[in-house]
Amino acid sequence: MRIATWNVNSIRARIDRVTDWLARSDVDIVALQETKCRDDQFPTDRFRDLGYDVVHDGRSQWNGVALCSRVGFDDVTVGFAGQPSWGEPPEVEARAIGATCGGVRVWSLYVPNGRALDDPHYRYKLDWLDHLRTTTAGWLADEPDLPLALMGDWNIAPCDDDVWDMAAFDGDTHVSADERAAFRSVLDAGLTDVVRPHTPGPGVYTYWDYKQLSFPKRRGMRIDFILGSPSFAKRVTRASIDREERKGKSPSDHAPVIVDLG
Repeated sequence: MRIATWNVNSIRARIDRVTDWLARSDVDIVALQETKCRDDQFPTDRFRDLGYDVVHDGRSQWNGVALCSRVGFDDVTVGFAGQPSWGEPPEVEARAIGATCGGVRVWSLYVPNGRALDDPHYRYKLDWLDHLRTTTAGWLADEPDLPLALMGDWNIAPCDDDVWDMAAFDGDTHVSADERAAFRSVLDAGLTDVVRPHTPGPGVYTYWDYKQLSFPKRRGMRIDFILGSPSFAKRVTRASIDREERKGKSPSDHAPVIVDLG
């Protein structure tokens, strides 16, 4: 089984790239983030033409998460227990959707950005991650052998090697001590970064800003991850980051991250 995650930065703008990639990548399940559309705007038919069923949660031109599977869906869940709200009036944003596909429990997650260290969105991000940690620990306490994968755009570079220049991020989000501690706490709930052993750094990134020729200058960040439970991790035989998808016409600013299960 092949599983992937990709922040597509608008599914309607990237639909041709995404479907072309799926047609040649042999992926069974893909988690998408930042779809930036309502459910009724999602191009479901384009995926069905390729043999994928789709579940999507999107309510506006912001956020949005989806799962696309050619091995079926069971127990589809929108949002996780305790997921914090944001906005005025407060609402649970379209940032988490889960399902069981081919016997594997998968989640597509779009972790809040945080914006700035003194912004309320930063506290929201940390709170969001704390509730995710608590919920994940509960899942694995109830089912220690659950093959579980939390996939998506985490908006955190957990190691210094995960950014092109730490000095360029001094005082910014994504690399702060609190964010990194929050990321580690999710791992400590019983998960493993299953991609890093197959794609060691430094200089291995999943995101490159559109500005200032960041991609050709290799000024990237590693912020997209697949975190797996023990029973999931032991099945991983290969993992990769498809950097080629950041090239060409109208790419997303993120690259797909892929794992193969035995």
